[in-house]
Amino acid sequence: MIQTSSGTLSTADSSVQPKASRSPIIFWTVAILTAVMVIGPLAPIVIQAFLDKPLYVSDAALTATNFVRLFTEAGMGEIALNTLYFSILTMAVAQVFGAVMAVVIGRTNLPGRSWMGEMLIWPLFVSNLVIAFGWFTMYGPSGYITLGVRAWTGLEPWNLYTLTGMGLVAGLSQAPLTYLMCIGSVTKADAQLEAAARSAGASPMRALLSVTVPMMRPAIIYSAVLNFVIGVEMLAIPLVFGGPVGLDTVTTFLYDKGINAAVQSDYGIVGAAAIMLLMVVGFLVWLQGRLMRDSDRFVTVRGKASRPSIVDLGAWRWPAFILVFAYLFFSVITVFAGILMRASVTFLTPLVPFWELLTTHNFELIFSQASYVRSIWNSVVISVVGGIIGTIVVIMIAFVARRSGFRFSRALEYVALFPRSLPGIIAGLGFFYAVVWIPGLDILRGTIWILVAAFVLRYIPIGFGTIAPALSQIGSELDRAARISGADWWSTMRHIVLPLLRPALFSTFALLFIHFFKEYVTAVFLYQSGSEIIGTTMLALYAQGDNGPVSALAAVQVIITALFVFIARRLLGVKIYG
Repeated sequence: MIQTSSGTLSTADSSVQPKASRSPIIFWTVAILTAVMVIGPLAPIVIQAFLDKPLYVSDAALTATNFVRLFTEAGMGEIALNTLYFSILTMAVAQVFGAVMAVVIGRTNLPGRSWMGEMLIWPLFVSNLVIAFGWFTMYGPSGYITLGVRAWTGLEPWNLYTLTGMGLVAGLSQAPLTYLMCIGSVTKADAQLEAAARSAGASPMRALLSVTVPMMRPAIIYSAVLNFVIGVEMLAIPLVFGGPVGLDTVTTFLYDKGINAAVQSDYGIVGAAAIMLLMVVGFLVWLQGRLMRDSDRFVTVRGKASRPSIVDLGAWRWPAFILVFAYLFFSVITVFAGILMRASVTFLTPLVPFWELLTTHNFELIFSQASYVRSIWNSVVISVVGGIIGTIVVIMIAFVARRSGFRFSRALEYVALFPRSLPGIIAGLGFFYAVVWIPGLDILRGTIWILVAAFVLRYIPIGFGTIAPALSQIGSELDRAARISGADWWSTMRHIVLPLLRPALFSTFALLFIHFFKEYVTAVFLYQSGSEIIGTTMLALYAQGDNGPVSALAAVQVIITALFVFIARRLLGVKIYG
């Protein structure tokens, strides 16, 4: 019996007959669909790797020669070394700049640290393809700044068409990710630890470097492995800066063999290479988990923790500002400015005043061609519809994995998070094989719906990482109270838990929208005429040497993304990061 202000409510009223439980049906449906979604694209890749012909050919026979051909392919050893060096350099540059920016912006009295921190994360909102074009426009062999330095000094200032140049570009483009992961560690550290160091005679800066910076180790480890993985699976920067001089990485090798093959794509060797890449990335994700096993011992934010104090830089305050602003100017502001400038002129050169070359031709060309307009529209539709579908998929997986009595809930979570180790190019390749191999799926070929499915699969872990923490903050006593009142599991989730998750749902949708809108690697094997997106159209235009329209499309992507981020954060209060 429960006593209320309006009387006595019986919790065991014999007149209330429990309905047949629908929970097991929901549990198994979610689990099976998740497993099919994750395993479905992988199975055709594995099968293709062991066939001597394309898997859709009826007389294809089993063979192991694809792996032999892969390892004996001319230049494969060099490609592997290129990928390793490029990934290590990407990781190293990203970790150094990102971690330093986190400490300086997060814990010192640096002038303008608030707006500079916001500006630093801009590259995360757009694709690496846009970033690559921005760097190419400003710092390439005929780049605006390159030509200016060459004209003023008579010297060749730099060469980005090298592995080192590619690694520097990729590392600086990934530094914001390290910054974002480290900023929480330095701003939420327990002030009592630094106070103890101060009481022992340490200066504020010495206490920061000796106490708080070492506590960043989990964030540094996590972001280091993640940036290495991103370096392994990155396509845009190696394609833009390595392609013209024949510097291949694993991803450009897959792209050339699968997309740009002169006669016919070599599906066997592509499948074998995809399996090897998947194994490497999977191992790195596993290693990341192993390295993070003891991260609990770095926890310092407890119930009585206070906010750490800001370190006074003293006389170094303005020199530090100049250095940080210079970093932002040359690696972020200049890159985005290059995209907008190149889109707005007939050609870009420092030898002619910018305003004398202004034109709207590039944008007129973009908006006058049906295929270009369609690519923009498709990107928006895929991002909106895919974001909604992805949010629904993620919330159902999270409910079953984290808030149910399903016996395989832990296994379901592992399966749902597996796409963390699935590079975009492999996800796209797997879906391509699936639609040409499985009867009935060919109806999806060349439509935006296959892109929606591939994007949702790839970014399930992103959405789950947003929903799961919010879900854990909702006390389980609410579930028990609803169940005592006669509600079944689904009614409890729908009427009690789901409304409390509304802010997290908005954030999940916003994150998925941003990732879907900037995605392009997953689509390179899947799109056809009619299902183009901005990224694939930019790649096609770049291959034709049309840099003006490429920059115009990139500018459109930047503008739409900026508007969405502004609306989501300022008007709707969505928390996109942090």
